[in-house]
Amino acid sequence: MQIILSPAKKMKVDTDSFPCRSLPQLLPKTEQLYERLRGMSYQELKALWKCSDAIAKVNLERLETMDLRRNLTPAILAYEGIQYQYMAPGVFSDQALAYVEEHLRILSGFYGVLRPFDGVTPYRLEMQAKLSMGQGKDLYSFWGDSIAETLFSETDCILNLASKEYSRCVSSCGKDRVKFITVLFCERKEGKLIEKGTLCKMARGEMVRYLAEHQIQDPEQIRDFHRLGYRFSPEESNDTTYTFIKEEP
Repeated sequence: MQIILSPAKKMKVDTDSFPCRSLPQLLPKTEQLYERLRGMSYQELKALWKCSDAIAKVNLERLETMDLRRNLTPAILAYEGIQYQYMAPGVFSDQALAYVEEHLRILSGFYGVLRPFDGVTPYRLEMQAKLSMGQGKDLYSFWGDSIAETLFSETDCILNLASKEYSRCVSSCGKDRVKFITVLFCERKEGKLIEKGTLCKMARGEMVRYLAEHQIQDPEQIRDFHRLGYRFSPEESNDTTYTFIKEEP
């Protein structure tokens, strides 16, 4: 079983907590993206990033000094978003770290797919960014089936904790070749199930922590997750979608 997770926009450098163990598997394609970004003007980059001048300047400086092979941070420590805060990998036990090394994969617009101890450097490039590469009009075209094929070569079961923006890189590439289970975190409102972005991110990070702490190998055991007020709903679930509903206060 491989767990797929989205990255986060906010990133940090941490070369001290854990050592990197490898370089990203799709680094040659990342190098192509790097050269493309380096060739763009400030205004083009700012439009691509859809950000303020302050954020654009920080990321332009990153591009100008970026080294894809040295002074890297393990991917699992590099992202600082809400789901990574709730996962809290910095305080994982050795056993939990070994679990995520084997079972967790982070999807990325810049790196494609990352193992937890792959070395990365801070970047800004969302998967849905309209960046043309050769004949391709966007990053989905650029990555093609390379992300999915990398995952399919490692497992016959994927647990999808990624957002739709990222999971479509896998689900659109023959997910019928593997068991593909999407996890939803919902609330019931006026008889309808709704997903709230921030709460979903919290729950995804918490679920990765739960899986690592309990060393979950069988997807069916995921149904026992009951943190942050969420519980598995058999009535709203099926073989390919596991729905967890937040209990009423």
